[in-house]
Amino acid sequence: MMRIVLGLVLLLGVSACGPISPEIAARQCEERARQAQGVHGKIEVGVGNRGARSRVELGVTSDFIQGRDPYEVYETCVREKSGQGPIRPLIL
Repeated sequence: MMRIVLGLVLLLGVSACGPISPEIAARQCEERARQAQGVHGKIEVGVGNRGARSRVELGVTSDFIQGRDPYEVYETCVREKSGQGPIRPLIL
């Protein structure tokens, strides 16, 4: 019984590593390509009963630091995730 359970767990784990649909890959990779353009982040400012507050988040990706072209990042990412080329062009 334990072997069957272990076999099912291993099978599910391996199948989760397979390629995803090109559409899902495109959505995920578009965001990665946008982040490769430069520093990204957000600023939040608010006022409540405890006074004013603010929050700043900044991020930078290794793709940007390495100077990679966002279009190259997109195409490579889609190929790695789906096993196919992009199904639509990247629009930044």
